[in-house]
Amino acid sequence: MTLLLRLLINGVAIWLAAAWVSGIEIKSPEDTTASKLLVVAVIAVIFTIVNALVKPVVKLLSLPLVVLTLGLFLLVVNALMLWLTSAITNAIGEDFQLNVDGFWAAVIGAIIISLVNWILGVLVPDND
Repeated sequence: MTLLLRLLINGVAIWLAAAWVSGIEIKSPEDTTASKLLVVAVIAVIFTIVNALVKPVVKLLSLPLVVLTLGLFLLVVNALMLWLTSAITNAIGEDFQLNVDGFWAAVIGAIIISLVNWILGVLVPDND
């Protein structure tokens, strides 16, 4: 149940980032609400997998930079994870695409996604 809530939170965060940042766009095959929800769900699953598998390795390798910048380099790591998700969705095909145009769009999108995840994560009880 917690995994489904986290996927839903990631989906909402990605959708808000795409709505608020002009350099982030979600493309769906049709212009229907169901199609857009399916695309956001697939992107949220890919983003969650990238954050679970790749992000810990990147954070460990960039630990000296994180310490040197007092944690600000984590914004770059989050932006890179969003860019990687964009690259994976674009490689899958034309049906499910997350387009991130430029580094600063990725950084602003990562900030929005982090804030939404934090706010909704506070509201959702955790079993830990």
